[in-house]
Amino acid sequence: MNKMFNTNKIKSLRLSSTAIIASIRRIKQRTRDLERYVGRLETLLALILLVVVISLLTPVFLTLQNQMNVLLHVSVIGIVAVGMTFVIIMAGIDLSVGSVLALASVIAASFLKLGVPGVVGILIGLGVGALCGLFNGLVIAKGKTPPFVATLGMMGIARGLALVIAEGRSIYGFPRDFLVLGQARIGGQLPLPALVFLLVAALGHFLLFHTRLGQYTLTIGDNEQAARVTGIPIDRIKLTVYMISGTLAALGGLIFASRLNAAEPTAGIGYELDAIAAVVIGGTSLFGGQGSILGTLIGVLLVGVLRNGLNLLAVSPYYQQVAIGLALIGAVLLDRFRGVRRER
Repeated sequence: MNKMFNTNKIKSLRLSSTAIIASIRRIKQRTRDLERYVGRLETLLALILLVVVISLLTPVFLTLQNQMNVLLHVSVIGIVAVGMTFVIIMAGIDLSVGSVLALASVIAASFLKLGVPGVVGILIGLGVGALCGLFNGLVIAKGKTPPFVATLGMMGIARGLALVIAEGRSIYGFPRDFLVLGQARIGGQLPLPALVFLLVAALGHFLLFHTRLGQYTLTIGDNEQAARVTGIPIDRIKLTVYMISGTLAALGGLIFASRLNAAEPTAGIGYELDAIAAVVIGGTSLFGGQGSILGTLIGVLLVGVLRNGLNLLAVSPYYQQVAIGLALIGAVLLDRFRGVRRER
């Protein structure tokens, strides 16, 4: 009788422990969700305040034409930043996106000059980006190389190949079906690149929060060792995430080349820093495990509005870099403050 009583007591204690653990997990998840929403709200308020200040300083800012220009100019960085969001949430980094952007556009342009259709050229460019991302993922996941070192190496490889293939010169003069990608406007106003950016952001949001890939990415970024213990295929997720980053960098390069009707082997220099700045300003933690595509979207718009406003105010591009740098440092410090607050 006593033995049966003890057995039931042990079972009840186990059930209670399981319920307590589940409750703690739910509380942690709700806390993280609240922090994510607060982070988005802070960035959104900063964007609104910036818009108000610039519109007071220059009335040209709020014109429809200027707003369409802002969307057009942020579209390439925005597409690259969506891929970067996945990488940083996974506690990684991708310094090669600017060089991959150039390489993909140069290789696609070379095939277009040989007479392939525009759609085929686009698919070739996207394939180049995916292969570069796959290489990054293999070196990081299988070679156990730090992401900083692996992607820094790819940055040099991709840039060097772009310069060799293009012989250091621009490749220009593309078919009309390719130029549509960067130059078409929906309803005569909305640039097609801006629509592509919004569609990529929507797809990225869906993948991050409504698929197993997204949940695994968040879990790996939060605690890779715990993710490994639970059976998450970490290497496969890393390969997929870096392929997404490379493919989106290539898409940004194709849009950039289509808009200019020229593929530049030097295109995309510094784009990796702009993408990282937009992602971090948007509330994604550099330490991994926390972030959102919506936050990145707001961060991209904030950086784009800041640059557009400074251009309208005739501020030197050198000072613009200073402003972006200060915004990035401020976002990192804020992220660190949130991390300390979570630990407490």
